Amino acid sequence: MRVLLAGLCTVDLVQRVEHLPRPGQKVQSDGMALAAGGPATNAAVTVAALGGQALLLTALGRHPLAELARTDLAGCGVTVLDCLPESDAPPALSAVTVRDGDGERTVVSPNSAARPGAQVPPDFDAATLAAWLPEPAPDAVLVDGHHPALALAAAGWARAHDRPVVVDAGSWRPVFADLFPLADVVACSAQFTAPAGALDAVPTVITTAGPDPVRWRGPGGAGEVAVPTVAARDTLGAGDVWHGALVSRAGEPDTAAVIEFANAVAAERVRHVGPRSWLGPVGALTGR
Repeated sequence: MRVLLAGLCTVDLVQRVEHLPRPGQKVQSDGMALAAGGPATNAAVTVAALGGQALLLTALGRHPLAELARTDLAGCGVTVLDCLPESDAPPALSAVTVRDGDGERTVVSPNSAARPGAQVPPDFDAATLAAWLPEPAPDAVLVDGHHPALALAAAGWARAHDRPVVVDAGSWRPVFADLFPLADVVACSAQFTAPAGALDAVPTVITTAGPDPVRWRGPGGAGEVAVPTVAARDTLGAGDVWHGALVSRAGEPDTAAVIEFANAVAAERVRHVGPRSWLGPVGALTGR
């Protein structure tokens, strides 16, 4: 499976602590890691870990921090398509704290909003993207909506080439009003809220709820899929990993079976400490 994933790429500074600090408190971390992050980026890493070919369409640039992210992604087998390769603006830097006992995390990040020198040109469209894409063409597309022009270009290209489109709807973004009509699947959490009717025309809607069953409705009916019970050690990016596993099987007719696979991959991810330690065990789920 060859997947195009369009969206955010950050640099995550991850600190592991015994307990999350209270306001004004200082705590010493038990470990630190630097890695590329962001919804589409973590999903791309997952696609590659599962044996697929991941193409990450993002705005990264040539700042030293961007080079750190690019090197990390190359080591994970992800091909980066950078629409702003000459930008000197630093990528978004996310401060992540993970609690050792149960893997709960806090994240503070500007995402793509605080990069005035690295905004994707609004005229970047499906035709522009088509000229960029290496052969063979992607089999599926995932967008996270963080770079609206990239999301619309990727979804528009997919519609024109009859490829399935998965939208990772983390929280409502204005671009979703234009993206949802192009989507085959919108996957969101139970906390996601959208304007009335926004999801009505989406063929398949999937709703995750942490350790609770994943609910879905689509052309084949509706149902719930249980989530495996595991001892969580690190929940950072677990939802993004779930989306990556989902899109790696986009287009398969058995929605419940695809969700069951994504649940298993995300459950395996949270069992491992650190932003990359889970790659080998997750890859083994497909016999890689």
